Amino acid sequence: MGWSLATVWWIVTGVLVAVELATGSFYLLMLALGAAAAAIAAHLGLGVNAQLVVGAVIGAGAVAAWHFKRRSMPASPAAAENRDVNLDIGETVQVSDWDGQGSGSTQYRGARWQVRHMGAGTPQAGRFVIRRVEANRLFVEPI
Repeated sequence: MGWSLATVWWIVTGVLVAVELATGSFYLLMLALGAAAAAIAAHLGLGVNAQLVVGAVIGAGAVAAWHFKRRSMPASPAAAENRDVNLDIGETVQVSDWDGQGSGSTQYRGARWQVRHMGAGTPQAGRFVIRRVEANRLFVEPI
């Protein structure tokens, strides 16, 4: 039993999608688009060389388009400052006393946390918003 070239291209497409699911590299999906385009070219009766050209042009074009789209998007903040990663970012805490170096402690989510003031000047007791979290230390700014 011999496989047609279209079948081989569809298998390559499936393998690329499976590897992308295992690794999370979105670029493999772009290459899978190229392999699917080559499979469609095979269904249309184009020769092997034309199938390779169609697959390469579509796959490389999709990779390049995705690369330039990602470069134009703003970079996400570091995990310690990213609300999508750490839901404590943006929450408020009450800090009642500070030491001379801008450090203190507060009760937050049922535990005692170290607090570090971000900004200029000497912090005063009051409500603060969490801007960054590192281990058990909250970096806060006045509201």
